[in-house]
Amino acid sequence: MDTLKRVINAFKLDVLEIENVPESFSSTVYNVKLRDHRLVYIKIPYSKVKRDRELQVLKRLDGHLPVPKVLDYWEGDEEVTGAFLLSVIDGVPISEKVDSALAFDIGVHHAKLHSIVPEESDYGRAVSNEYDRWTEFIKQQFYSFAEDVKKVIERNLFEQSLTHFHDLQQLLPPPEGPRFIHMDFRSGNILVNDNRVAGIIDFESVRIGATEIDFTKINRDIFRKYPGTMEAFVEGYRSIRPLIDLQNVLPFYTFIDAFNSIGWCKRRGMMEKNRAFVEQNYNDLKRILRS
Repeated sequence: MDTLKRVINAFKLDVLEIENVPESFSSTVYNVKLRDHRLVYIKIPYSKVKRDRELQVLKRLDGHLPVPKVLDYWEGDEEVTGAFLLSVIDGVPISEKVDSALAFDIGVHHAKLHSIVPEESDYGRAVSNEYDRWTEFIKQQFYSFAEDVKKVIERNLFEQSLTHFHDLQQLLPPPEGPRFIHMDFRSGNILVNDNRVAGIIDFESVRIGATEIDFTKINRDIFRKYPGTMEAFVEGYRSIRPLIDLQNVLPFYTFIDAFNSIGWCKRRGMMEKNRAFVEQNYNDLKRILRS
């Protein structure tokens, strides 16, 4: 019996239609229509660590942010990592131009996430606390991906990257936190409806850490593409809570995002599948190092 059938049986679902959800990189996700015409999502995490992390966070954020509700949960077995049965949010991932109004609302919701202060009960569970060792955490991630990156880029570019990392990390301001950080806050994980944020999804990479890293992908996907959106985002964010000086941190995190993304694709064996994404990050890395 294949994995999906095992999950359907575990949830005792009477299924009418199933559709695979694309652009889900660390989990397998299915859009399911039941015979009673209800719509739900099945999410099968890539690992048990991601499974436990997302389960904790979805329950913790329920009522604070528009996140999917966990309708049912299966812890899996020796062959399957487990699965969630999730509610459907009436919205679609951002795929078109973002205007100032939407950017403002994204800022509001991002600030709401960062406004949630971890409580004592949040520590020591599936979501790891990286804030107390933030500098080491960032360094550990970078050098881990470096083992993959050095296999695919020129030696001189690789060595420049190591030097650049060391130089820029020394210039970072003290980290702001501890807070829950999404770690993958990008267009594909922000659902919109009628040009407003309808939901935030995919919390399998969440950490307790410093907010500074959480603006990296929204900068890549939105700020750099659509003029005026950073200003609107900042205004929306600041309507909820204070914002760090992004200009002090974005150069560093833009650099490591480009570098680490190349390593991630190499590690996952997705260099050809994500060729355009790899080339984008490779070109960004060269541009940063030559500026």
